[in-house]
Amino acid sequence: MSECRIAVMGAAGRMGRELVRTVTAAEGCRVVGGIEQAGSKAVGQDIGLLAGLGEMGVKITSDPLELIARCDAILDFTVPAATIEFAGLAANARIVHVIGTTGLEEKHEAAIKAAARHATIIKSGNMSLGVNLLVALTRKVAEALDEDFDIEVLEMHHRHKVDAPSGTALMLGEAAAKGRKIALKERSVRVRDGQTGARRRGDIGFATLRGGNVVGEHTVLFAADGELIELTHRATDRGIFARGAVKAAQWGHGKGPGLFAMSDVLGL
Repeated sequence: MSECRIAVMGAAGRMGRELVRTVTAAEGCRVVGGIEQAGSKAVGQDIGLLAGLGEMGVKITSDPLELIARCDAILDFTVPAATIEFAGLAANARIVHVIGTTGLEEKHEAAIKAAARHATIIKSGNMSLGVNLLVALTRKVAEALDEDFDIEVLEMHHRHKVDAPSGTALMLGEAAAKGRKIALKERSVRVRDGQTGARRRGDIGFATLRGGNVVGEHTVLFAADGELIELTHRATDRGIFARGAVKAAQWGHGKGPGLFAMSDVLGL
């Protein structure tokens, strides 16, 4: 396989800097550029210096069109509006687009699906191997246990996270719903406040916590009378997400267009 030339979207952010370090350390990969929005102080700066690696001779730009034209893959943990723009450009360039962006709505999902007719898009609410195993386990357990077991998804992240529930929590909820053969959209409970009444049988509940610098913690609870099953994943280093994203880019390099998930990359 030829060298994979990778660009990092949102390169000056915490996740962006982690991605730059991970790509640089990965065999067969090279950072060829990074994107920040126009007006950012990072535009024009050396991407290696921002990532704490020393000067690399690669400057951050605000022009995604020019950058995408000369790379094989882009790594994107940004915001929905930017992700949709990048997906369109990736489709035009026929390259790999790895999406770790969360907070995507139905209109965003539709645009990504359309772009995947020409781009190789690998999208996941979480790029971690452990989390994707947790998703698979959640579906299996939900399939095995009937509605005597209430399902609750609990997640906690750092104080700066702007969307809730997290993309990973929604992945877990979707996995539980598929196991139960129900539509999550129709059976999820996102908010409880005041006199809510008794819990409805078969619903999938979500609880969100925010605080400190927590990288990410997710627990799926299966609660019945007299017993409680907990499936938990705790991330202590955001490098696990970066390593998964780079693995996804390498997997998709040369694969051809389509919309894929981390479960495809990992063969789950």
